[in-house]
Amino acid sequence: MAEVFLHPGDYHFGDAGTRIHTVLGSCVSITIWHPGLRIGGMCHYMLPGHCPASDQWDARYADGAIARFRRDVQRTNTTPRQYEVKMFGGGRQFPHLNTPAPLDVAGNNIEAGICLLEESGFHLTVREFGGTGARRLIFDIGTGAVWLRALDPLSHGGPA
Repeated sequence: MAEVFLHPGDYHFGDAGTRIHTVLGSCVSITIWHPGLRIGGMCHYMLPGHCPASDQWDARYADGAIARFRRDVQRTNTTPRQYEVKMFGGGRQFPHLNTPAPLDVAGNNIEAGICLLEESGFHLTVREFGGTGARRLIFDIGTGAVWLRALDPLSHGGPA
């Protein structure tokens, strides 16, 4: 089985022979999985803002990552509604700080992802975000299973 590790800003779309790993803090990961074809992908975006005009596919940004999902869904002659979509992360890394809403990267990452998924026709089946601390995430494209484990005792999470 191919093992792929996503760093912040990375994206991967593949088939049943792939397992994707990442570690999240305030960043967000979205997994999409087509149960009939056993294909899917995962992103690890860092920022809710817009991609630079020079690169609409920049997966460091929520809109760039979701644009890549739309591109790969179209390439496989499938539709967004055929996928199980799960969203994780957006944990507060410094919960003791009183961060104003415009500077709340974690919260803004979550909001941007939800809005962009809905606008693109994807339907979220699992939502596990917020809280504090880091999480380890593993996505098996062969089965669609996602494992989530808190890396910090202040965090929360479980199987999804």
